[in-house]
Amino acid sequence: MTLASSAGQAEALLLRFRNIRTRSMDLCAPLSAEDMMVQSMPDASPAKWHLAHTTWFFERFVLARDGGYRPAHPEWHYLFNSYYQSVGPMHARPQRGLLSRPGVEQIRSYRERVDDAVSEFLLRGVDEATLAVIELGLQHEQQHQELLLTDIKHAFGVNPLLPAYTTHAATHDASSAAPLEFIGGAEGIVAIGHAGDGFAFDNESPRHRVLLGPHALANRLVTNAEYAAFVHDGGYQEPALWLSDGWDTVRREQWERPLYWQPDLASEFTLSGVQPIDPHAPVSHVSYYEADAFARWAGARLPTEAEWESAAAALPAQGNLLDARQWHPRAATSGAGHLQMYGDVWEWTASPYVSYPGFRPLAGALGEYNGKFMCGQWVLRGGSCATPREHIRASYRNFFPPHARWQFMGIRLGQDR
Repeated sequence: MTLASSAGQAEALLLRFRNIRTRSMDLCAPLSAEDMMVQSMPDASPAKWHLAHTTWFFERFVLARDGGYRPAHPEWHYLFNSYYQSVGPMHARPQRGLLSRPGVEQIRSYRERVDDAVSEFLLRGVDEATLAVIELGLQHEQQHQELLLTDIKHAFGVNPLLPAYTTHAATHDASSAAPLEFIGGAEGIVAIGHAGDGFAFDNESPRHRVLLGPHALANRLVTNAEYAAFVHDGGYQEPALWLSDGWDTVRREQWERPLYWQPDLASEFTLSGVQPIDPHAPVSHVSYYEADAFARWAGARLPTEAEWESAAAALPAQGNLLDARQWHPRAATSGAGHLQMYGDVWEWTASPYVSYPGFRPLAGALGEYNGKFMCGQWVLRGGSCATPREHIRASYRNFFPPHARWQFMGIRLGQDR
């Protein structure tokens, strides 16, 4: 086995490891032990489960490579495995909120023990394969940092008291949103997918060619005011605008507005509690069904993921991301070209989540990370106000089922030319 981590590499990765692991704990600082146990729906998880699961990932997939490591609580592997069937059974996902034990302090101690063990293992020198798994674990933790925020937002949002996670309240820009324009995109054969530099998940590869027809993408995201016009125009009562499954969902769930909008249509629940809706900020927490129906109503369509990536590839991955600590989408008030391609809200695309031509999942149990979900889901691009900045890139493919809307999900319009 060839050791690949020099002292410099090891120290740099260790610093990043510690910073990312600390951020997860910092995001939980405003939460009580009671807050951290709540599971408000099957798709969400308690905050303390997120802390334990991300730790289990390092224990199961990194420290298992260290012949001298012995887990202190091997029975916890059943509790904190998520969906890796090939490494053993797991506690039912909808019942994670029933796990009152181990407690929050025990999980904090678990994290500290595993963090120390990973640090020691790394500094002793590890091979390239282990470095790759550590990197995957860090990217995985950053995914859960976003989930931690959106899951606690949902938990607080179903609490009749509508408590605030943070005292920070977003300020509204008094000016209007940037005028809506459609910018023509590249036509012909273009390449999309990970180009080979830096980290990427397996579902971003291989890079391949696609054919783009004449099209254009909106220069900015759809605003709350624009979506409110759809609501006031009876968009939720017009079956002709909706996909069949979407219309069934609207009627079954009695949807009348985006998740977290209050009945007055003038305020919304945010991580800062109930706040006035900023008409110029991007609409958020809408499902694929709602995004598709709005696009029809607006005489447009959703972009394909290839159109989106082609437009975003040359732009820096900057925007209203988690590092800005705004905790909510913000308006695009000025600027040329495509705005808000990164941050604010994940953007629904018209593309089903399927494999790229020649896709090969990771070997072993880690092959379950992405590939087995390539059915019945839709691709979102661009990140949100809860996405860590270093975690996002043009080729990143997020995916959710079409009814999901508890994430920061929004709309960019596209059109044929």
